[in-house]
Amino acid sequence: MSFSYQIPSNYVPKRLAVKLNAKGEQFVVKGHPWVFSNSITKINDDASTGDLAIIFSKNKNKVVGLGLFDAESPIRIKIIHNAETKVQINADFFQHKIEKAFDKREELLKTETNSYRLLFGENDGFPGLIADVYANVLVVKLYSEIWLPYLEPILESLQQISRAETVVMRLSRNLQNSKNHSFTDGDVIFGTLEDEVVEFIEHGINFSANVIKGHKTGYFLDHRDNRRRVGELSKGKSVLDVFSYAGGFSVHALANNATEVTSLDISKQALDMARANGKLNAYTGHHKTISGDAFKEMKGLIEKGKTFDVVVIDPPSFAKQQSEIELAKKKYAQLAELGEKLTAKNGLLVLASCSSRVLAQAFFDLNSQVLNSQTRLFETELKTKHDSDHPIAFPEGAYLKCGYYRFLE
Repeated sequence: MSFSYQIPSNYVPKRLAVKLNAKGEQFVVKGHPWVFSNSITKINDDASTGDLAIIFSKNKNKVVGLGLFDAESPIRIKIIHNAETKVQINADFFQHKIEKAFDKREELLKTETNSYRLLFGENDGFPGLIADVYANVLVVKLYSEIWLPYLEPILESLQQISRAETVVMRLSRNLQNSKNHSFTDGDVIFGTLEDEVVEFIEHGINFSANVIKGHKTGYFLDHRDNRRRVGELSKGKSVLDVFSYAGGFSVHALANNATEVTSLDISKQALDMARANGKLNAYTGHHKTISGDAFKEMKGLIEKGKTFDVVVIDPPSFAKQQSEIELAKKKYAQLAELGEKLTAKNGLLVLASCSSRVLAQAFFDLNSQVLNSQTRLFETELKTKHDSDHPIAFPEGAYLKCGYYRFLE
């Protein structure tokens, strides 16, 4: 078997000599992976996307970082190496980085789990590139054209190290509209794919992901450990899973003998997946689904006097840009308030956020503030972040946070 794709032959990256202002240089020296256009004081006139940017210190002409130039983004240079050591950017360089990333996932793969994130973008030194493994299928998602000149050795190393039998290419919306490559979103570029829905195992629980049409690469792996924990806490309990998507929390709860699980999502297609994922496992509890706007449906459940022993609220990102932060905080406050009313006596409320612009401390403070304004006593049992296959290498890389709140009455 061999890879089937073609990179345009005119993609031959140049080497750029770059100097930054003091602030930009300081960020690079500290290990930050982004250089914004307004930090660049000197660069070649003919720079184009994918060129190798060699960043020199302002005063000593010492190399402080290597990055890839992106003409289409305000993050003009994406760092791939902080130059403590001299390196050649070649197949061996990328192979070594992927091996290093794989080593970080070894502990996770000793559990009964065969799905994991092999490359977590900037945090593994591959800004704008994600690689997820579902059983024997590797899904690579590209968010930036900077990788086009370097893809061949990267894809080969990813396939060899993961031992994937099939490789699927997924593209961000920008890449789907680009004329600089011949990929289409969902291309199978290595091996064969008999079914776009791939089954995999997460801590002994069976799941599936649509690797061609599903969100991102088909599933959200970052919450894996929270799903496992919620499952273990759901034995003999009634559970509400809000923004359930494909039923991650719901299925763990069912497989751990929850008596009743309600999955709530606006997407009927997502709820179909949640039901299908549930049926991949043996369970005796009752699995209900509610399709509709989460805020509206939660209010409806409150009006009916419905409560649950465990309530999980895991919304999509509410703050995709800086201007949306305050509105996002209002929505999180609303959800905490609704969640409290839906949580039964001595119940557990789990509140999560994946908005990177709303920092963890701000999110946890907001939850405490809202819950303290209610009459019930509670204690914060736990605060968590990403699972181990989502290592954090810089502050903005830490987007996921999750709080467990136990009511004492």
